This record gives sequence, structure tokens and C-alpha cells, in this order.
Amino acid sequence: MNNIKILNDSFPRTIDVLNSSPVYDPKIRKEKINLLKKLLLEKDAKIIAHYYTHEDIQEVAEITGGNVSDSLEMAKFGANQSSKMLIVAGVRFMGETAKILNPEKKILMPTLEAECSLDINCPAPNLLEFCKKHPDRQIVVYANTSAEVKAMADWVVTSSIAVKVIEYLKEKNIKIIWAPDKHLGNYINQKTKADMKIWNASCIVHEEFKAKSLIKLMKENRDAAVLVHPESNLDVIKLADVVGSTSQLIKACENLPNKKFIVATDNRIFYKMRQAAPKKILIEAPTGGEGATCISCAHCPWMAMNNLDNLIDTLTHEKNEIKINEGIRKKAFISTNRMINFAKNL
Repeated sequence: MNNIKILNDSFPRTIDVLNSSPVYDPKIRKEKINLLKKLLLEKDAKIIAHYYTHEDIQEVAEITGGNVSDSLEMAKFGANQSSKMLIVAGVRFMGETAKILNPEKKILMPTLEAECSLDINCPAPNLLEFCKKHPDRQIVVYANTSAEVKAMADWVVTSSIAVKVIEYLKEKNIKIIWAPDKHLGNYINQKTKADMKIWNASCIVHEEFKAKSLIKLMKENRDAAVLVHPESNLDVIKLADVVGSTSQLIKACENLPNKKFIVATDNRIFYKMRQAAPKKILIEAPTGGEGATCISCAHCPWMAMNNLDNLIDTLTHEKNEIKINEGIRKKAFISTNRMINFAKNL
């Protein structure tokens, strides 16, 4: 494993982001949503939002013909849209992925400050040096990476198809470099037994879930099913009834017979879970306990930077545009499009 380059204490804290974010009364909220409807029509634009953004953003995307989904479905939706402009509400790598797949479209984001700890901790020059030491391996990178990293990769994957892609490569006796999420990499390695060299980075949200505190909560809620995203530590994953991507966890919440769920992923997913299963009881998995820092407290600080105000500002002034060097974009398209095509056959 490579060393993590940037420590968690240098990242923004979710509580600080939320405390500085606008809060709307119902009347103002409605006015802002109506303005967004008007602007989206005028600009021939669609919103693509991640499950981890604020419910205001998710609602606007839904009612205006946009998309709310996980990283894979966001990428597929953007590639299938005729609108000339896409507003990507999420974090920077998601905007870059949209541009990689849609070079002819204008891709905007509510803020360009919305980063990802996985992306930050996998700089392309560092990964390149690591890969040079293992030239006999194919490079598989998680979608939570920069366009420059995707341009180096043979494959891009999301959590929803990562295991299947690695199984496919293992069947062909292909050795793998996996980057950047060490926890997802360890989970995949445990599932597939593939020959993997794993980069050392992690998600600041999912790394905060702690097994000891989760076990205590499970004892207090013995009838609850435990849903865990695979970016979590292996000792947390081992406690899960279902391990899966955000979309897979929402489906589990909807389809499992349990009336109560403990959920170990970003808590903004509750908006969609409550839509899918309105009678189910949802409980946040604990981020407290030994070894916890609560930088995120189960919500990504960068996802929290997206709000109705900066969404309106972006649309009005057509600012925060994602631009990628065309040579890099073309290389990144190959590995990213390979993910899209692989997913079509699942």
C-alpha cells in the first residue's frame, strides 16, 4: 500500500459546512425551486444529483426530469441525455466523469470546491510511480478519481460493479493494481481472491463507522437489518446483512422484510430510502466510539456544499464549468466507457 498523502484533519468538517449553509423557510424554498425550473428550461439543462446531496437538490432533479442516483447511473444518464447542458450536483470527479463521456455538452457544478478524500489522496503522478513498479498489472480505478487518473487506467469501476469486473479479470489470470479505496479494495480482494496491489486511501465518511459501536446498536435493535457500503472497514462489513452500492442498499431497504434498518453510509441516502420504503424505520450507523473522529458524522462535507443558492447562481451565470484537457479526456473515455459497456451486459 502507498501512504496517504493528506490527513483527515486537513479536510473540512461537515458540521462547519452545514452551519454555514443556507436554511430556507417553506415559502422561500418554493420560490427558489420555481426559479430553478424556469432556468433549467431556458438553458436546456438537466440536473444530475447524487444520493448524498441535500434532499432539496434531489427533489429539484426529480421534478425537472433530471436524475438522482449512484455514480454509475449518473454517468449513464448523462451519456443518454439530449440536453446541451448538465448540472452535476455532487463532487468534482462526478462532474469530470460527465465531461469525459459528454465532451459536446457544457458541464457545470454548483461548486468546484466539492472534492473527495479518495480523489485527493490518489494524485496521478504518485499513482503513475506506483504503477511503474508493477508493469505486469492492469490498472483498475474506482470512479472516485480524477480525469488524469482515469486516463492512466485500463478500467474504471463503481461499487455496484467492482466485484464483477475483478472476477472477470481474475478469470483471465490478469493481475491488478487497485486504486484508491483500500477498504473497497480489501473487500473485493476477500470476495474474489484476485491478485491485487491495493492503494492506500479511504472515504472519510465510511471510515468513521466503527464495529464496536455498531455491535452495541445492533444489540439494542435485534430486529434491524444492517446495510453497509463497501467503502467501510472490513470489521464493519462483516456485521452487514447486505453489502452494496447506494442503489443496492436502497433496493435492500425496499425489498427486505425487516421493518427496521441500521444504515452505514452517508445519511442523505435516507431521502431516497424513505421514498422507496416509507414505512421502514431507518437508523444511522454510529460514527462514535474508539477511534472515531466525526469529521463527517455520516455526511460528506463536500456533498454538503451543494445547495439551492449555488445551484441557482451556477445556472444563472453558467459558472463553475468543468474543463478537461482533450488528450486526457480521450484516454479517460476509454476506461470509463469500458465500465458503461461492461455494465450493459450484467
